[in-house]
Amino acid sequence: MNDPVHKYITGTTAVKIAASIEEAVQGGRILAGERLPTVRDLARRLRISPATVNSAYQTLQLRGLAVSEGRRGTRISDWPGQTRVRRAVPSVPPEARNLYDGNPDPALLPNFGSALARIDTSHLLYGGPPHDDRLLELIARDLAKCGVAPGPLCVVCGAMDGLERVLIEHLRCGDRVGLEDPGFGNIHDLVISRGLNVIPVAIDESGIVPEALERAIAEGILALVVTPRAQNPTGAAYTEERARALRRVLRKAPDLLTIEDDHAAMINEVPLHTLHTARRRRWVYLRSLSKALNPDLRVALMTGDGTTMSRVQDHLVVGERWVSHILQRIACALLGDTDVRSGLKEAGRTYSLRRGALVDRLVDAGISATARSGYNVWIPVAEETPTVQALLARGWAVSAGERFRIQAPPAIRVTAATLLPDEAARFAADLADILTAGPCAGAA
Repeated sequence: MNDPVHKYITGTTAVKIAASIEEAVQGGRILAGERLPTVRDLARRLRISPATVNSAYQTLQLRGLAVSEGRRGTRISDWPGQTRVRRAVPSVPPEARNLYDGNPDPALLPNFGSALARIDTSHLLYGGPPHDDRLLELIARDLAKCGVAPGPLCVVCGAMDGLERVLIEHLRCGDRVGLEDPGFGNIHDLVISRGLNVIPVAIDESGIVPEALERAIAEGILALVVTPRAQNPTGAAYTEERARALRRVLRKAPDLLTIEDDHAAMINEVPLHTLHTARRRRWVYLRSLSKALNPDLRVALMTGDGTTMSRVQDHLVVGERWVSHILQRIACALLGDTDVRSGLKEAGRTYSLRRGALVDRLVDAGISATARSGYNVWIPVAEETPTVQALLARGWAVSAGERFRIQAPPAIRVTAATLLPDEAARFAADLADILTAGPCAGAA
């Protein structure tokens, strides 16, 4: 039992307990990495129920101040005095191999030069159309081929912009949102920053677990954000069987807003299995072009039910008004180029091969990993920070899983977008050595 930590924890409600810990962290009295008392120990000391302490700890986890480590308990995160939404992204040392940042391989992005030379450069003034009709036609054909239900189309400034617009139109402060656990940290940040309550929904390699979704619905979620394939950080992807099972669960909650973020659609070899149908009352499908064309393009396409899309587009017209037509024309020129389309298919194959090579080498080394699609690989470990530090000592920069998880057990995320097969073998061997000797020994 850590008495100095106990000393700063007060209160008899979950809100007051969490606030006392946060104040101690902000004031430097409880430091990064320090372990919090066990739920039972703190409940006994404060003379309250363990459920109240557990609720307080979950609040701290959702704010990014604390990290659950399963049987090892709960500790303060490695970003002392900062909530999740204010975290700065650590820089990768120049001598380290960057498997950390989640970026696509720049060599697999199309060249913008020819597209820039072909686009219409005429001026667009206020009062013009918000969308490029040719871009909408191209995307509509693509979505129809993938089985996305027909609905009004809207251009937004990236998937996160589209997601935020939907949340603003449908939810109010305090509403509950179901999020994948583990899931994309930026989505967690966005939901928390809007004053919404996060309800974690467990996933496996085939996506959200049906029983976990049922529990989240029972807890009163009003919206659900999912990634149908290339899930970040795990690489999970829905199978047809899993999608059918989830659609059966969702039929019991007809008013639940389902938001599908298909961010890597154009560089993915795994087929799309959606959770929505044309008969669903509230649904949204987002397709970002960033991973496929260029993260700096900041263009995504969104469709959904008529009511939702009408609200989003009405708000867009009076706020941002439109997404730059220069960007829309560039996207249209690229997607209308058969050579670019061929390059995107080749990029998808390349990412699949690189991810598969890493998973195979990990399995050969006796290490389990989750990755059915995309280019990220999720590797369970006993301790995140020591493992990350030990890998960095050997020249590999990877991401600790705490940035992505809420209640899920510890893991690391490895971005294999640029990882070559011979490097995959060396990485797997180094990680196996570290896990066998213990992370601290590996870092020595």
